[in-house]
Amino acid sequence: MRAHVLVAEDDEMQAELIRRSLLAEGHTATVVHDGAAALDAARRLRPDLVVLDLMLPVIDGFAVCRVLRGGDEDIPVLMLTARSAEDDVLLGLELGADDYITKPYSPRELMARIRTVLRRSGRGRGRPDDPAVRAAGIAVDPVRHEVRCDGTLVECTPGEFQILLAMAAEPERVFTRRQLLQATRGFDRSSTERAVDVHIMNLRRKIEADPRRPVRLLTVFGVGYKLSGGRP
Repeated sequence: MRAHVLVAEDDEMQAELIRRSLLAEGHTATVVHDGAAALDAARRLRPDLVVLDLMLPVIDGFAVCRVLRGGDEDIPVLMLTARSAEDDVLLGLELGADDYITKPYSPRELMARIRTVLRRSGRGRGRPDDPAVRAAGIAVDPVRHEVRCDGTLVECTPGEFQILLAMAAEPERVFTRRQLLQATRGFDRSSTERAVDVHIMNLRRKIEADPRRPVRLLTVFGVGYKLSGGRP
């Protein structure tokens, strides 16, 4: 199954690990870090599945699940919990969660649970032969680890690939340097936020007709960068 998954997890490193795992499976992902943002994103984006940490700030996961199940969204919910107490798990399930997984867990186990929930709910769609994430004329294939720009193969470093994959999964979203740096962790551990600027400059040389006047990979002054052009 291929789906759009909303990840509500306040631990940024854990959220990034989940996001990468989802992209590697051919899904797209939106990440938020508190319960209020989770409810807003669920209403706006109508994802196929919500991966929901119970211990969220602002509004906890129990309240988020209660609101989602009380509305018209009918979005499947997979709970993440550090609590193994039976009462907590039962409460989450009584609120309408479709499944739960207890921390710590392996990414492989989480992806298997996600596939099961999507299959049971009938959400998502069959995975196509081409699993690439597409936006702004760019196709980023997390399975073959290939990037194509207007159909032409583009050679990218691992760090460049991860940055482009993150941005293509959420076109028009403005990423800070810190968020893009986090996307490269595990591939370029020695990088600093300034190194993100170098990655962006190199990517512009590869995907822009005129790197000095970019129309796809844009700077949002005082904030960061975004991939503009939307989905095909």
